[in-house]
Amino acid sequence: MYTQPLNGTVESWRDSNGNEVDAVVTVRDGRWGAFEVKLDPTAADDAARSLLRFTASVDTERHGVPAVLGVITSTGYGYRRTDGVQVIPITTLGP
Repeated sequence: MYTQPLNGTVESWRDSNGNEVDAVVTVRDGRWGAFEVKLDPTAADDAARSLLRFTASVDTERHGVPAVLGVITSTGYGYRRTDGVQVIPITTLGP
């Protein structure tokens, strides 16, 4: 629903080693971001590490660098971690 005004797509990603990302969002101009969804806000550290591992494996010459990396949580505060990963409580995304 959030990507529709931007004509974006949402896909999941999994590699042959079992690494996965819950959502990779791509918009029409080629910008993209990756998100992990965690009900438990205390799982944000592990989710951020997973996103950073994923990003390290992306061919940025071909796909560009991510515009955003985010962990969507069920509760808590929104903030930007020192590694650049955003922690986003789902309640900040609207009603």
